[in-house]
Amino acid sequence: MEHDPVLLKEVLNALDESPLRREGGALVDATLGLGGYSEAILARFPQITVFGIDRDLAALEFAQERLASFSERFYPLHVNFGDMETKLSPYGLFNAFVFDLGVSNMQLVEAGRGFSFQRDGPLDMRMDPHGGSETAASILNGKSAAELADIFWRYGEERWSRVIASRIESERRRGHRLQTTGELVALIRDVLPAPVQRRMGGHPARRIFQALRIFVNDELGELESALSVLPTLAAGGCVAAVVSYHSLEDRIVKHTFRRWEKEEKKGRVRTRRPILPTDEETERNYKARSAKLRVFDFS
Repeated sequence: MEHDPVLLKEVLNALDESPLRREGGALVDATLGLGGYSEAILARFPQITVFGIDRDLAALEFAQERLASFSERFYPLHVNFGDMETKLSPYGLFNAFVFDLGVSNMQLVEAGRGFSFQRDGPLDMRMDPHGGSETAASILNGKSAAELADIFWRYGEERWSRVIASRIESERRRGHRLQTTGELVALIRDVLPAPVQRRMGGHPARRIFQALRIFVNDELGELESALSVLPTLAAGGCVAAVVSYHSLEDRIVKHTFRRWEKEEKKGRVRTRRPILPTDEETERNYKARSAKLRVFDFS
């Protein structure tokens, strides 16, 4: 399965400039996914142990097989961000944390997961299908137009949120309940005027799918939970590197790092401005176009 980790060189450079290079230790790959970051980190730092965590069991199984040659230094764990402190504290303190936020390639290419607006499948979007959370379909078919518009605007910054939400509610009144990603994409394409779609600079359903995915998985709440426990899990000199893909995530990371530095005196923000991918990387990997890397050094 194709997987090209975003800003990988920059993440590795950030780890190079930490005590991890000289002293070894333990690192948490907090968004294991297909294991691309973990593989590169284990190869680059032969003296460290990597704990790879993910809420997606399918991703854990794939990464464990991919990283079998590093089995003595790699430990996959089924962990939600909200459970990080409970699940990780028995292993002691950690010397680095790496986050690659957003949806993984595995989730996008499997139509049955419902994440992709380019592949028809059930409107699921749960990162942990066994976690018991609501699906995208249950949200679209159960919430009022006002509630849907709020979700689309708050988590997708979709300017046509009210119009799209109103159309969804109208379709429900006629007995049409959305069940597949293809049906949702078709509805959005039908609602948005053609000139608006041409000016969007991307797929017209992208923002709605982002909003639903974030809401279904409580991604912003989970991120805040994860960052809140990092100081209690961080050893002296620990480095935290976070790659985000939209302004909502990046804002949380930026403000948290600033608070740690200015108010709580936990260390320093290494990246006064986020590190962005090169033009070469964005041409090679479309996913990288909106990526930002921020790094914090704990004292």
